[in-house]
Amino acid sequence: MPREMQGKGRRIYLDLGKVQIMASVKLNGKDLGLLWRTPYRLDVTDALKAGDNTLEIGVTNLWINRMIGDEELPEDSDRNPDGTLKSWPQWVQEGKPSPTGRFTFTSWRLWKKGEAPVESGLIGPVTLQVSALAKVK
Repeated sequence: MPREMQGKGRRIYLDLGKVQIMASVKLNGKDLGLLWRTPYRLDVTDALKAGDNTLEIGVTNLWINRMIGDEELPEDSDRNPDGTLKSWPQWVQEGKPSPTGRFTFTSWRLWKKGEAPVESGLIGPVTLQVSALAKVK
């Protein structure tokens, strides 16, 4: 932590900037919780230490992006031209994973191969901000 950020009566905040959609934060092994709406900002004063710090941010991607990504893999079920399911695949009925490596399965395909993923993840910018505490009369 930079020396100019240190001092009595100061609070230090971690601002993740733009996040789509959720982020969990750990600083120096201390779980600081889950941020799920704006502002993606939290007080890290008590978790920071002088010198090097370890920041871990876990971000949840949107399910739609996994489904769009799976469209790049071979088909794993018998479908009508409009994407609807003709019949339940045997591997689904048996509770097994897709033989083509897909992670998702729906009875109706809403996305197509080649579609752009939706903006998701830690977009930032990630910054540290300092606030001075003041008494107000």
